[in-house]
Amino acid sequence: MWSRPRDRAEDAARADVQAASALSAHLQGGGRLVPVQAAGLVLAAGEVAFADVACSAARFYGTEVDHPASVSGYFENHPTFGRRWVSNGRLDVRRRQEAEDAARPQWRDHTGARVVLTSVGVRLLPVGAHEWMPFDHALLTGVAAEPPAVVLSYSTCAPLLLSGPAAPWLGVAIEHLHHVSA
Repeated sequence: MWSRPRDRAEDAARADVQAASALSAHLQGGGRLVPVQAAGLVLAAGEVAFADVACSAARFYGTEVDHPASVSGYFENHPTFGRRWVSNGRLDVRRRQEAEDAARPQWRDHTGARVVLTSVGVRLLPVGAHEWMPFDHALLTGVAAEPPAVVLSYSTCAPLLLSGPAAPWLGVAIEHLHHVSA
């Protein structure tokens, strides 16, 4: 029988979580991560790559509120007062609220990215970028796995969200490397 697309997606997600569980058991049993080649990334002396995968990435931060510069309203031709400007307070309030909502901390900069996990940290190359973004394990303060995603918190920058099929596996491997380097 043919399986429905939703069933295949659920099976794939389950397989990703199972791969992460298998890696966790392997590492707890004394196993090690296997080095891989990461073409296009220059590694530092002694740095070893363990994964080279594609993920979706996002950062969690807020911005300054950018209030609308103009007051909203319309011109009316009043029979007694003639043509005059009538302000629209409700629209102004709504625009200010929308600006404040847009500035609140949230996941931003959603993009596809190439992710290379190394012994030193996570190296991220967003789609269209020409320079790698380094996220070192030494600055890592927390790893939160939320299949099919992993959230990495750092002491010096905004949290990083990695999602996709490789994310659960990356979460286990990053946590292992963080504890080994600590």
